Amino acid sequence: MRVENFLRESANRFADKEAIVTTARRLTYSEFDNLSDRLALALIAKGVARNDRVFVFMDNCWEAAVSLFAIWKAGATASLLNPSVKSDKLAYMLEDCETRCVICQSKQAQVVAKAREDFQSPLLVVSTEDATGGRPEGTESFSACLDHPISAPPAAQGGISTDLALLIYTSGTTGRPKGVMMTHQNVEAAARSISTYLEKTPEDIILNALPMAFDYGLYQLIMSVLVGSTLVLEKSFAFPQAVLNRIVEERVTGLPIVPTVAAMLLQMKSIKPGVYSSLRYISSTAAALPASHIKDLRHLFPGTTVYSMYGLTECKRCTYLPPDQLDSRADSVGIAIPNTEAFVLDDEGQDCAPGAIGELVIRGPHVMQGYWKKPEETNQLLKTGRNSWEKWLYTGDLFRKDEDGYLYFVGRKDDIIKSRGEKIAPKEIEEVLHAHPDIAEALIVGVPDDILGQALHAFVVLRQSGLEGLNTKQIAKYCRDRLEDFMVPQKIEIRTDLPKTDNGKLSRRLISQSMDAAS
Repeated sequence: MRVENFLRESANRFADKEAIVTTARRLTYSEFDNLSDRLALALIAKGVARNDRVFVFMDNCWEAAVSLFAIWKAGATASLLNPSVKSDKLAYMLEDCETRCVICQSKQAQVVAKAREDFQSPLLVVSTEDATGGRPEGTESFSACLDHPISAPPAAQGGISTDLALLIYTSGTTGRPKGVMMTHQNVEAAARSISTYLEKTPEDIILNALPMAFDYGLYQLIMSVLVGSTLVLEKSFAFPQAVLNRIVEERVTGLPIVPTVAAMLLQMKSIKPGVYSSLRYISSTAAALPASHIKDLRHLFPGTTVYSMYGLTECKRCTYLPPDQLDSRADSVGIAIPNTEAFVLDDEGQDCAPGAIGELVIRGPHVMQGYWKKPEETNQLLKTGRNSWEKWLYTGDLFRKDEDGYLYFVGRKDDIIKSRGEKIAPKEIEEVLHAHPDIAEALIVGVPDDILGQALHAFVVLRQSGLEGLNTKQIAKYCRDRLEDFMVPQKIEIRTDLPKTDNGKLSRRLISQSMDAAS
């Protein structure tokens, strides 16, 4: 099944039921279906063809939800971007996937305009209006597209379920974002599996304050539409009390979070046990949720089921811990999600004995097709499994399993840092620092942090020109101006030199060892 059919079916079953709730607008399933039909037809009329790549450059808003399903109804492939993406990174992604169209909010239009300056191919830009009703020059009107007449519903221009549904950009070890390719079949398999163990129903009301550019946030929309539940969208957890108030106001039953949000909630003095009685479940993924967080969440939210999960963009979700195991295995990330398998394999590809450390390998219909236009990097992760006709995902994560087959996260094989639930390539931040005229060398390492999972620690060596004036506050501002919020280092340290390997390369391993020795 193609994913846009989730909306068609739910609109047929629950036409007058609220599908999307925001502070700006509330949409029923019928309205949601109708608006996305109109936008899809407008995109087709403006030249968007089957399998074209279309970016959604918006925060969590009803327009983003409508845009996503409109793209699928037009037969195109969607890619959601973090609203804090800067123009240079956007320019790379536009060129990388030969983007046909960008749908953005007016506040992002300037970033798009700068990014498209050197983009050689024709680019359709559809923008919402600002508070005055105006929109940037050179853009098409989003609201006008929503008024496009419907002679017949769009039919995905002949698209089928093995077409690409999503191109999700994630940081790679080279520092350049990589596009994870997910077909409609991949998305459906993941959504149905997760919805099954979360026991999602049409009566659920899910509050999503995670960015939809983060696939965990995106799947809140997809799964809600799949089962016909209601999704309440908040822009972020920047104001946690406001999010908590929405739980009470909307009688929310499901709250997806990441471990950093869990730590934030647990530090709030205003939360009293039993206040949020409508909550049926809290789910957490990205990094492993610490056992202490699980215990404290269960105390603060009595009667609420806590789901501790583990996943990565390349397969959406790997494992979940069945709630009946929370008391005995709270430090485990559980077992493979339904209709998938998870293995811990040694370097020879054999199953590790209980307690032995190996690489987590995932088998299932939710595994990605590969990285967009990156066959070598694809082949490093996707390898022929024990059946010759399928590929298994070698995650690069180190795990062990116990005697009963429950899985435990140990560490990462590569240098990717996981902070705030985001995968971050140190090299990408280092390249920004190296571009500063007064910085000679830079290294980024991840330091364990109870709130962030890992905190970003930057080590820099200044050029002679910067020795007199450049300080850590100025470097931090420089980073904030050029990087997404989650990529700005929490700590910056200026040193006279940085450790190097015998062949002269800067060594993250050696500087981490020196930090361990110092602590």
